[in-house]
Amino acid sequence: MSVSLHHHAIEREMENVHLAVEEEDLYSGYNDYNPTFDSEELENDVGFQQAVRTSHGRRPPMTAKFPGTAIGARTLATSFGARVPVASSMGRPMTGAVQDGAARPMTAVRAAGYTSVTRGSTFDPLGQSRGSAAPLEAKNEDTPDEKIKVLEKKVNELIEESCMAHSTGASQLALEKAKEAGRKERALVRQREQSGNADHINLDLTYSVLLNLANQYANNEMFPEALNSYQVIVKNKMFSNAGRLKVNMANIYVRQKNYPKAIKFYHMALDQISNAHNEMRIKIMQNIGGVFVRMGQYSDAITSYEQIMSESPNVKTGFNLILCYYAIGDRERMKKAFQKLISVPLGVDDEDKYIPSSDDGDSGMVIEAIKNDKLHQMERDLKVLAEKYIMTAAKLIAPAIETSFATGFDWCVDMVKSSQYVELANDLEINKAITYLRQKDFNQAVETLKTFEKKDSRVKSAAATNLSFLYFLEKDYEQADRYADLAMTADRYNPAALINKGNTVFVKQDHEKAAEFYKEALRNDSSCTEAIYNLGLTYRRLNRLEEALDCFLKLHAILRNSAQVMYQLCSLYELLEDPQQAIEWLTQVLSVTHTDPRALAKLGELYDGEGDKSQALQYYYESFRYYPSNIDVIEWLGAYYIETHFCEKAIQYFERATLIQPTQVKWQLMVASCYRRSGNYQKALETYKDIHRKFPENVECLRFLVRLCTDMGLKDVQEYATKLKKAEKMKEIREQRVKAGREGSARSRREGREGSAGVSATAPASPRKAGVTEVDVKAVAEGRDSGHSSTKGERLSARMRSLPGSNEPYEASSPKELDASYVDPLGPQMERPKTGAKKRVEDDDFTDEELGDDLLPE
Repeated sequence: MSVSLHHHAIEREMENVHLAVEEEDLYSGYNDYNPTFDSEELENDVGFQQAVRTSHGRRPPMTAKFPGTAIGARTLATSFGARVPVASSMGRPMTGAVQDGAARPMTAVRAAGYTSVTRGSTFDPLGQSRGSAAPLEAKNEDTPDEKIKVLEKKVNELIEESCMAHSTGASQLALEKAKEAGRKERALVRQREQSGNADHINLDLTYSVLLNLANQYANNEMFPEALNSYQVIVKNKMFSNAGRLKVNMANIYVRQKNYPKAIKFYHMALDQISNAHNEMRIKIMQNIGGVFVRMGQYSDAITSYEQIMSESPNVKTGFNLILCYYAIGDRERMKKAFQKLISVPLGVDDEDKYIPSSDDGDSGMVIEAIKNDKLHQMERDLKVLAEKYIMTAAKLIAPAIETSFATGFDWCVDMVKSSQYVELANDLEINKAITYLRQKDFNQAVETLKTFEKKDSRVKSAAATNLSFLYFLEKDYEQADRYADLAMTADRYNPAALINKGNTVFVKQDHEKAAEFYKEALRNDSSCTEAIYNLGLTYRRLNRLEEALDCFLKLHAILRNSAQVMYQLCSLYELLEDPQQAIEWLTQVLSVTHTDPRALAKLGELYDGEGDKSQALQYYYESFRYYPSNIDVIEWLGAYYIETHFCEKAIQYFERATLIQPTQVKWQLMVASCYRRSGNYQKALETYKDIHRKFPENVECLRFLVRLCTDMGLKDVQEYATKLKKAEKMKEIREQRVKAGREGSARSRREGREGSAGVSATAPASPRKAGVTEVDVKAVAEGRDSGHSSTKGERLSARMRSLPGSNEPYEASSPKELDASYVDPLGPQMERPKTGAKKRVEDDDFTDEELGDDLLPE
């Protein structure tokens, strides 16, 4: 019992006794993971999340997982004014630092800061496995400054959209955008005034809005509104250089033809532009001169143009000055102005600089790069414009400065030869020949062109080309061929010369060779429309219709509105037996030339061939309305109304044919037949009597007179019957004589071939006696006269035989009946009208217009 108590007492004392333990490890904690690199806890780090969500000031320091590791931390002031401790840049203690009050030993057993212990997680410093970070905080747009910035941006965007809409041709949309920009700009001004920033108004933005609005008003031809908008800008003294906008206002007055006010505003703008802006002043003075010309005040215009030519001469002003002198008829000043024009410096370098040299490779590459750049193209355009002005001025003043055109033109040529435009002298000479052509002086034109035969190759080729063209028009194909060869020898790559050569070969019916010349011209210039057109005609003559069709389709793609090309396509489709396509192309021809009677008649013929009589009637009638002298159209219309039993309407067309061809008896017979068919026998009788007086030997007229007189019971029947007998006998005698003559000549030819020297002739059969006093009138009227050698049916064509005979009633029952006793010299056309425009494509004459080789230079 005492032993156990003692044991418990010892245990209680042992609880109060601290046993000696091993000293603490001095390197403990260095294997722990530094919280600076712990990205897994970033989402829980309040300071880091605040730095991510805000953009003001620096990021607060990291919250360390183990604060004891950030020993010796320094403090740094933040944007909030507090000084907070910041850990070292690497999150590890510096050398010699004190950790937990203990000094660090000079040696280490293990590497400091590294451990081989696996922490049980993969390397994910950005924390992508946990999803995206929290979104950035949106800017507060409710502040006045933010609203002002948004409005300014919107106004600028509207101005840009307005300008872009105008550039694409949407003028109405551009105006709407400009108005909306104006409304937004006024709202912006009010916003600034409410926020107390009225002194910071953006004047440039206001100026841009007003100017764009005024321009868009002017583009939409709302001139009063545009002038008001410009006036607002001009009157505001805060806008610098606004006075030059009076030029825009003056331009509007010019468009309104208010020329005095335009002059006034041009002068006001000129007064407000300093001499430093000389180019702007020159342009305004050019406008002033142009307005004076429109007003007819040439003296005032001359004053403006002379001032420009003395300060900053240019070819356009020089040309306008010549026009003004020409208008007032001042011969000497015209000469001086022409000399000033050809002495204007263009500021264009010599073309030799674009010729690469073989010595320097680098410079050759540079020249190759700039040979066709924008600057070189601009130089070429400027030179071409200057040459155009000089050529036009020379042609204008040549007849006025001297007693004759030739003398005046020679003076201009001499002046040009002594100027910088020496190469232009030859072109002027050729232009002189062309002017002779326009004056119908072909001999002088030829003589002028012949003087170029000894010139250089380019001029010689141009002159020979024109000579070949002239001789071709005069149908002197031998000379045309000679000069075409000369032009080709001087310049083989001249497509005009090749076309002329092809034309001369074409008229010799050598179509294959002509096609080769046209192809060669196309190889030199693929866009040569004359060569394509002529090649298509050549293929058509060779009956290569598909190739001809390809040529004209290609030409139609180049010349979209050429009626001549579309008509050729119509003709080709007609030859290819595709009438629907032919009708389609001919309809396009009429969309370009609405009043072409030939095209209208042709379209009527095509519809008639398709059986569409109503459409054919419409187009034939339109053709007759525009050209009432086309016999084919008149004949079709008359036959159509006879076929449809409207003989009264047919009379007017046949009467028109009678006026056009008064010596043709058939039209007068048709008029009489129409009267007879319509039941007007008295008028028919009068018409037949009138025909008999004009054509007393006409058998058909006498036969109808006999019939009418018999049916009407007139006493003149015996007289007309006797005349009919005599006319028939005379006709029979003439026919027998003609037949005998033909047989005799045929026999002579046969005997000549057989070697016989004798010629025998057979006397014609003796006609019956002509002295007949009594005639069987009834037999004649019924067409049964025994002495009538040939019946009417034998003289009619197969289609006309189906018409009623002379013994049938006047009122025919068949719609195809015309006139039983009238021999139509055109055969069955009157019974079924298909004539229309009879001009067939394959029968077209090869004219110079079809060749299209207008080779005269512009």
